[in-house]
Amino acid sequence: MLTALIPLAVLLMNNPSLATMPVTLLKGVGPKLAELLAKRNIYSLQDLLLHLPLRYQDRTRISVIRELQVADYAVLDARVTHVQASPGVKSTLTCQVSDGTGQLYLRFFNSTPTQKQSFNVGQMIRCFGEVRLGPRGLEIIHPEYRFVNEAQPVNVEDCLTPIYPSTEGLTQITLRRILDQALIFLERHELWDCSALLGETNTPSLKEAIAYCHKPPSDTNVKQLLAGTHPMQQRLILEELLAHALTMQHLKRQTKQDKAPSLKTQGTLIPAFLQQLPFTLTAAQQRVYTEILNDLQSTVAMTRLVQGDVGSGKTVVAALTMLLAVENGYQAVLMAPTELLADQHYQSFNHWLAPLGVEVIRLWSSQKSGLRKQQVEAIANHQAQVIIGTHALIQESVQFSKVGIVVIDEQHRFGVHQRHALRYKGMSKDIASHQLIMTATPIPRSLAMTAYGDLDCSVIDELPPGRTPVTTVVIANSRREEVIDRVAAACEQQRQAYWVCTLIDESEVLECQAAEATAQQLRQELPHLQIGLVHGRLPTAEKESVMAAFKAGTIHLLVATTVIEVGVDVPNASLMIIENPERLGLAQLHQLRGRVGRGHQASHCVLMYQTPLSSNARARLQIMRESTDGFVIAQRDLELRGPGELLGTRQTGLLEFKLADITRDQALLEKATALSKQITKQAPNIAEALIDRWFGKKALYHDV
Repeated sequence: MLTALIPLAVLLMNNPSLATMPVTLLKGVGPKLAELLAKRNIYSLQDLLLHLPLRYQDRTRISVIRELQVADYAVLDARVTHVQASPGVKSTLTCQVSDGTGQLYLRFFNSTPTQKQSFNVGQMIRCFGEVRLGPRGLEIIHPEYRFVNEAQPVNVEDCLTPIYPSTEGLTQITLRRILDQALIFLERHELWDCSALLGETNTPSLKEAIAYCHKPPSDTNVKQLLAGTHPMQQRLILEELLAHALTMQHLKRQTKQDKAPSLKTQGTLIPAFLQQLPFTLTAAQQRVYTEILNDLQSTVAMTRLVQGDVGSGKTVVAALTMLLAVENGYQAVLMAPTELLADQHYQSFNHWLAPLGVEVIRLWSSQKSGLRKQQVEAIANHQAQVIIGTHALIQESVQFSKVGIVVIDEQHRFGVHQRHALRYKGMSKDIASHQLIMTATPIPRSLAMTAYGDLDCSVIDELPPGRTPVTTVVIANSRREEVIDRVAAACEQQRQAYWVCTLIDESEVLECQAAEATAQQLRQELPHLQIGLVHGRLPTAEKESVMAAFKAGTIHLLVATTVIEVGVDVPNASLMIIENPERLGLAQLHQLRGRVGRGHQASHCVLMYQTPLSSNARARLQIMRESTDGFVIAQRDLELRGPGELLGTRQTGLLEFKLADITRDQALLEKATALSKQITKQAPNIAEALIDRWFGKKALYHDV
């Protein structure tokens, strides 16, 4: 099928088309407007035509006031029955209008004298806007309007009105005006169409689908259109997802072109490491390590994502991977997003590897200059074999000797360029390092396919034996005294507890308890307990001291912010209190909850919320009560809050689709991924055309 289409595709792609026509061809598009359009990555007429509506308004019929409901968007034909202007420079103009079935108010703030003078009792007006409940009844604030002549009726719109993504200075009226012109060009000029590749019978053409989505006729299925499931939208969504999948395939091929050292099992380090562990690896850990080992023995650079639920044992797998590099005479580097997490890793790695004669050092920005200088020298001269650090590792002053493997922990906390920079930092003679990317936030399959489709993925889907399930309860802040009593009882039984606050400073707006104030209050109410405090603004040495004391058991209760979200392992801690859980995403709550349940005793997590609780927040907390499966929770978090919460704010640009929704369109995503592999092999020129059409020259997908 594909082979027969290639000559036609080549012909059309080489033919001047809408893809090469600049937006400045349109009437009214001068340098200023072109600059505004460029902010939305719109340069050509094709770009403009693929700037698709976010939603629609129905202006195809006249509504009657009597039938209006709050939150309706409506077109009204009514007569002005009363006009009132409040005095002052910034006065409010209020107009009462009636259509014979009822009355409604139009309100204009900061109205001008000219506007006030234009309204007269008895005039007929056509207006459009959102119906709200005002002090006098139903009203529309700042409606779109025009006065009409009863002798010359004005037709309503013959199609739904699109609402487009915009930017400051770029109005909806302007976008509709220039798109009307672009749609005329669409009728007259060529636009390469890959409908035959999509494997559907009766597939709408690209032109049909684009024109329909910009101007849906009045008899369209509005529910389908608003839900994004209309066949015309689905035609475009499939092509957009196909272009994305092709991009991932392209990036994967690019990555596989990098050469890296072949790391083979040799020596005694790994057997000695495994022998000293007080546990045996789970089957899942062994399987994932075997997958990594197969990659590392090749001279093709590994780029593998390892994901696993809280406590599944990713760190041990990382240690094995890094030891393999050391055995082969290379350095191994682990980068973590926070100093606290980096220090936790350093403590674990030093405990495991120092007895084996492996030199482990740590590096981050807050270290004293003298120590930092020593560490940098040790890295440069290869005295340091295993290096644990934060983003300080990618600073220009840090030069590695010879890096074989780079491990990135909690990948969603880093920007893609930071990971990329570390990958090539230890490069010598065009040899890159292997890269292992880890996350303790399970990623739903649909999100992994879109955001990390260029990576090989492994999943540690088994917890070590002995992990006790954590019982989660949800209670209101009004029962705070009961919770404090429960903490006291747990600590008196020689257990330890966390009390997690979501902010450091007081905030009346967010109504969150501040960590410092909470620690002070708990010390007053529980004077017999040793209470520690950790948050991101503490000096590193103080944080390390508090965490060491908590691990040693001399601190009974640790008050902390979400800085303890990952990497903290205290088996004796069996109780966690999380204040204001409604402020956090499900994935983050699950990460926090994972700090308990690491020993053999029964463990509990108390989610103590502020009232009133919204229905959405109540539903999210209910999910936490019902499930301890990180993958189930991540899928629900994706559905409720979108990909940005799971990928991190620095990653959200990866999924700025025009129409596609990875939660809604999972079936199309599977199909697009399968198609992309076929097209990549048989018709790479088609792949390039589709990528360019949907993503243009944007660098969003570069070096993901």
